[in-house]
Amino acid sequence: MTTWRCALELNETRNIVAGSTAALVEAIGRAADLRIYTEFVHNEHIDVDSPSRERIREVAEFGVTYLVDQKWSAAIMSLRQPIELPVGFGPRSSMSFFLYNQDGTQGIARPYLDGRPDLATGPVEATPGPSPSQPPRNMPKYHVLDNQDTGTNAPSQNFVYDFDRFRYCVNDSWREVLRHSATGEVLSGSMDELVDAFSSGCAIKLGVGNLCMDLCQDPDGALDHEVFVQGGSAYYYTDQKLFIIGSHPLVRVRPGAPLRYTSRGWDFGWLMVRSDGHVVYRRCDPYTLKFSDNVSHHAIRWFVW
Repeated sequence: MTTWRCALELNETRNIVAGSTAALVEAIGRAADLRIYTEFVHNEHIDVDSPSRERIREVAEFGVTYLVDQKWSAAIMSLRQPIELPVGFGPRSSMSFFLYNQDGTQGIARPYLDGRPDLATGPVEATPGPSPSQPPRNMPKYHVLDNQDTGTNAPSQNFVYDFDRFRYCVNDSWREVLRHSATGEVLSGSMDELVDAFSSGCAIKLGVGNLCMDLCQDPDGALDHEVFVQGGSAYYYTDQKLFIIGSHPLVRVRPGAPLRYTSRGWDFGWLMVRSDGHVVYRRCDPYTLKFSDNVSHHAIRWFVW
């Protein structure tokens, strides 16, 4: 049976009422899955012109998690299109890359999938960069921290919404079976254990070390970080003893504590990861929706379930 537990709970003012940030950080560092429970009122958060005071409970899946400097955790919804409650989807097809930090601060990056910034700005696309902060109308619980890239194909914002509660729920069922350096040197576990689990149909999750360094203005001074994402199809070359896997989609963000969206400081894509540390990142530029393949080498931890 799948077991979920609350590692951390915050109240409306983001003070801890249960669990601890240390417990959440430790779980994320073990590749735990994360879902966050929140509560809010319909006409405070969804439609301020509605007479409805109905309370809504939300549980959101965060498919990408971050461990920063071994002491800070954050997570991103990597699969969500915006939903217009309670009737359907939003007017434009986009991704809703909501970001939550362990302290309850939040962010949203929204690459439009139709690739038409002119719908927002007219015939000329806006230039990426800081944008004026404009809090939503009649939403006193919504506190804008900053805006970026308004009018481009990939606007983003950092904010705090005072949900009535934040409950960080983790499933700590993943088991680390192999850890290797960026050159493929085995540091713990074994390839045999990974292959046996893979051959039995186990799911695989990856912890990729320092994946986002190239997003930093000063990579040498950037914070160490690890990005966790589940793998999909996997392959094992039996003569070469080489394991290869393709990841689920992920969102990369310039490492920080807290994690924040900045102009040109994030992107999204997919990974092809090998057990010799070789990684290919198929990157989607959120401003243009053009793809490129970037090759690098990283320390990897492999988890099975």
